[in-house]
Formats: sequence, C-alpha cells, structure tokens
Amino acid sequence: MIRALLRPASLLLAILSLGGCAAEQTPPAAPPSASSGAVAPGFVQTGMASWYGAWHRGRATANGEPFDDRAFTAAHRSLPFGTVLRVTNLASGRVVTVRINDRGPYIQGRILDLSAAAAKALGITRGGVARVRIEQIASSKSPDDAIIASASRQRV
Repeated sequence: MIRALLRPASLLLAILSLGGCAAEQTPPAAPPSASSGAVAPGFVQTGMASWYGAWHRGRATANGEPFDDRAFTAAHRSLPFGTVLRVTNLASGRVVTVRINDRGPYIQGRILDLSAAAAKALGITRGGVARVRIEQIASSKSPDDAIIASASRQRV
C-alpha cells in the first residue's frame, strides 16, 4: 500500500524537477500576456531557438501577415505581436533583431522559432537549433515606433 502511494509521488517530483530545465528567465519577470500587449520591462529569456523557412513562404502567420523567410521575424508562444527582440547566439556571440509576428515554437524545450534570414545571420541554419538569449528592446505599444518599423523592414 505504501509502495503504491510513493510511486505517483516520485513521478510527480521527477516531472516537477524537469520543468525548469527547458528555459531560464533572467531576471524573473511576470509572464508576458499576449492579450494585454504588456511585457515586463527588460524581459529576458534563455533557451533553445529553431527556425523555419521557404516551405512556409506566403502562408499567413498568426498575426495575419504573410510569412516572409527573408524578413527578420520570429515566433514566440506568448510575447505580443510587434515585440522587438535582440537575439544572441550564445555559442557564437552573433546578434540579430527580430519582430514577433507568429506563434510557436511547438516543440517542447524551444523558446523561439526564427525566420530563415534571422537564423542564417545567427549562424544556426546548418545545426537547426542553438542556445540563445532573447531580450525585449521594444514592444508593440512602444513610443519608439522607429525601432519596430526598422525591425519590420530588415530583409536579406
């Protein structure tokens, strides 16, 4: 009887201990809310990024615009559309600026899906994934629309 009670408790403990392995947030910030458009100032997240390319070209992204694999855009599960991020490849130190226009990634343990252009600039197209740090530099409601417009126009 005791053995049967310990088994679910051990399983639950194991699941909870693995939950923090996928991505770290530094400093701890309130989770972003896609519906409110609000992100904690200075939002930073570290984890794995992947990319998607030409096979999605022209398809509607989650915000309704056609996907352009040559633009510097990205998909995040919860950051508001229009949020501009600085993405740093932690292995190479390469940095790009991207604008959130889609939802994803849908693979556990990943925090960001990059367009092919952004992934190429970061040097991750060959390996497919890389450990990155993302930092919010502007939001969709930012008074500095020039940053957002600049990130939107970047193309390879």
